[in-house]
Amino acid sequence: MKKGICVLLAALGINIFIMAQTKNIELRIVETSDVHGCFFPYDFINRKPMSGTLARVSTYVNRLRKEYGNNLLLLDNGDILQGQPTCYYCNYVNPEMENVAASVINYLRYDAETIGNHDVETGHAVYDKWISEVKCPMLGANIIDTMTGQPYLKPYTIIEREGVRIAVLGMLTPAIPSWLNEELWQGLRFDDIVKMASYWVKHLKEEERADIVVGMFHSGRDGGIKTAEYEENQSMRVAREIPGFDIILYGHDHTSHKDVVKGADGNDVLCLDPSCNAFLVGDAKISITMTDGKITEKRIEGDVVDVSMEDIDEDFVNHFKPQIDSVRNYVDRVIGTCDATMLTSDCYFGSAEFTDFIHNIQLRITGADISFNAPLTFDSKIAKGEVRVSDMFNLYRYENQIYVLRMTGEEVRKHLEMSYDQWVTTMQSPDDHIMLLDEYTKNDKQRFGFKNLAFNFDSAAGIIYEVDVTKPDGEKVRILSMADGSEFREDKWYNVVMNSYRGNGGGELLTRGAGIPHSELEKRRIYASEKDQRYYLMKEIERMGTIYPKANNNWHFVPEEWTAPAIARDKELIFGK
Repeated sequence: MKKGICVLLAALGINIFIMAQTKNIELRIVETSDVHGCFFPYDFINRKPMSGTLARVSTYVNRLRKEYGNNLLLLDNGDILQGQPTCYYCNYVNPEMENVAASVINYLRYDAETIGNHDVETGHAVYDKWISEVKCPMLGANIIDTMTGQPYLKPYTIIEREGVRIAVLGMLTPAIPSWLNEELWQGLRFDDIVKMASYWVKHLKEEERADIVVGMFHSGRDGGIKTAEYEENQSMRVAREIPGFDIILYGHDHTSHKDVVKGADGNDVLCLDPSCNAFLVGDAKISITMTDGKITEKRIEGDVVDVSMEDIDEDFVNHFKPQIDSVRNYVDRVIGTCDATMLTSDCYFGSAEFTDFIHNIQLRITGADISFNAPLTFDSKIAKGEVRVSDMFNLYRYENQIYVLRMTGEEVRKHLEMSYDQWVTTMQSPDDHIMLLDEYTKNDKQRFGFKNLAFNFDSAAGIIYEVDVTKPDGEKVRILSMADGSEFREDKWYNVVMNSYRGNGGGELLTRGAGIPHSELEKRRIYASEKDQRYYLMKEIERMGTIYPKANNNWHFVPEEWTAPAIARDKELIFGK
């Protein structure tokens, strides 16, 4: 009708000017990722105050909500169910309670959540219950139910604000089968992120008419495991190769990143990774101009923001006081005493009390011939004196089982060769570093200044060996004998104990190193513990009463006239001691 009147008046020579309706809209998106149970400003493992945590994120978000109101979107990118005793308590000790990992998400009014590999590691009973308790959409477009062929979780969610349709597409690294026993993810498969992103972004643009497309991927920047079946870290590939994304929020690799990359359609894609433990958040600002209901201008900027110095949200903490008190009562329980302090920092430089304590308990529990183990925390300790439940989380941060696999002596050596090749350099002179370092990874929470992932630095017990750092890669390890002095043979079969992450192929030491096909690992397994490794360590300490940690001194770096001074230099460089 209005159009007809305008045509009639124009025919009569009367000019009509209709003002375009223009509206400016400001949106803000905040992302957390890899929170790993760091909900409250207290470190339940080391029994002291903690920086970061969702208690400070809450303060930051509340301040932004005063400015943006409902135009502030809060997203979490998974790996929230493991890391602090809070999680272990809810997952396994008192599973009847609502999981605190759901309670904090609901309290903070998150708009969407993805699932991470360490969430899957808790097993169906835990993560299915948690998913049912979380009130916001749980996303996982590439997690496929093998019975139906459809996504096990919602692939995406559409959030509409002031007429702007924001699509959030969630996905998980497809490398899960490289790390976790199939029992934990039975009935699921994990499809390639790049392929799934191409399908879903087209759907979001054409069917959902999304104005803003946000990818939320629990998959690191790049690198990681690459096999014929899986590529671990695909976030930057999606940003570069798949047109249609405006923002990619990612995590998994525990490293802070901000990039703006040119997408396949020529548009800039903002990519943010807030590292881990809620010290940082990804923070994106979206400014939109709408004219007559259509977007005519869109500006996106953002950064990774440090929230570790924010005030603690006391209302948040007080709300969860009953849960906090329950967890503290659990972790403060004394289970034994320790005769000497054990330091994880010693484990990188030779046979050490911390690693060998775990080695020896693994051998005692299973009766295996050989043990593999790596330091899983970078710079922690179990102090001389009382040992509490909390100390067990310094021994093992995540819930791995204990596995025993059959391996030949040659495979044992090759496994160790790959480990040490990632760990130490080939020294050309006495003045060289012994550790394989990289100055660009100092802030990487998985490398800590090493070139490679520190949790893949396996040493062994049950054998006596030396590591010659003047030899080239693949030729450093010389196994002299079994620990009892009997002959070690490369053509002999041995029972080898390790954690389930390693036993499922994690770190590729068994597959790429020892040369065992991934499909054969399960056939090699002759023992898998019912409960997690930490449970058995705790029971052993309770049985022993007092533990007397002592280095086995069954292996060392040679030649010592080079390695001893180099170790002293690198230890001071890395740890300042």
